[in-house]
Amino acid sequence: MMDLFGIPNCNTVKKARDWLTDHGLEYTFHNFKKEAPTEALLSTWLEQESWETLVNRAGMTWRKLTDEEKAAVNDNASAIQLMIAKSSVIKRPILIKDGKILNVGFKEAAYEALFDA
Repeated sequence: MMDLFGIPNCNTVKKARDWLTDHGLEYTFHNFKKEAPTEALLSTWLEQESWETLVNRAGMTWRKLTDEEKAAVNDNASAIQLMIAKSSVIKRPILIKDGKILNVGFKEAAYEALFDA
C-alpha cells in the first residue's frame, strides 16, 4: 500500500490521485490540512530528499513569506520548522511506499515510468 501526502484542493494532487485511481493503484491519502506532518516524518523525508526539493519555492505560500523568513530557511532544521508551521509550503504530492519516497510532485511521465504503465 502506498501513501500520498498533499492537500485535496491542489490541482497537482488531484491529478496524481486521479492517475493512481485510473491505474487501479491503491493508496491512503494524507491531508496536510487535517493531519499536519510531524517533525519525525519530515526528518525521515529529509534523509531521502533535500529540503530544496521538499520546500516548494515556486508556490504562493513561499512567495508570501517575507525576505527575512525566506532567508532563514537554509538547512534541514529551519526547513522542518517552516514545513510544520506552514504545511502548504511542502511540494506536493509526495508519494511514499514502505517509508521510501517514490516521487515528489506529479508528472504523468514520471508516474508511468515508476509503475511501468
